[in-house]
Amino acid sequence: MERERTAPVTTRRRLLKGAALAAVPYTLISGTRATAQARAVDYPSAEWQPASASNYSRSNRPTAYPVDYVVVHVTQETYADTLSIFRNPDKQVSAHYVVRSSDGHVAQCVREGDIAWHAGNWDYNTRSVGIEHEGWVDRPEYFTNALYEQSARLTAAICTTYGIPRDRAHIIAHHEVPGSDHTDPGPFWDWTRYIRLVNFA
Repeated sequence: MERERTAPVTTRRRLLKGAALAAVPYTLISGTRATAQARAVDYPSAEWQPASASNYSRSNRPTAYPVDYVVVHVTQETYADTLSIFRNPDKQVSAHYVVRSSDGHVAQCVREGDIAWHAGNWDYNTRSVGIEHEGWVDRPEYFTNALYEQSARLTAAICTTYGIPRDRAHIIAHHEVPGSDHTDPGPFWDWTRYIRLVNFA
């Protein structure tokens, strides 16, 4: 004869225990995501927004190549469109970082140890970190206080990491790269202010 089975009695303790167990996977997953994010970026304030692996070259810098320069760019696109371009494997372009105009928010798209395709010159690509700034060369309103300040902090951190002098000989414009046909960051970029901010960061 079969015994009659009774349904388990739901108690407050069982409910709390079940809720705690249900929360564990989410906590572990979100903690793992935060840890992965922290490992992905070289600059702690940056958000990881990876470029397509088709748009840069994997490397082991500074072991494979010394890092001697920071190259300053202006996107000629919006922040969101720039990130989208870097994610598109057909575009064959990337930069290590993108700085948003409105608030100076920094996205990292390529690890500093890898070679972003930003300078239009392979030798300079191998030896530099490229920073794109949201805006247009003929629209100075995009060069906000927040953009200058956050970009200068980023550049200062890069200079510290690789022992790059904080001067105009080593923090250069895209148009100063040999063979470049670009004009960015353009005539409205305030180099005096920028280098001062880098040196005080």
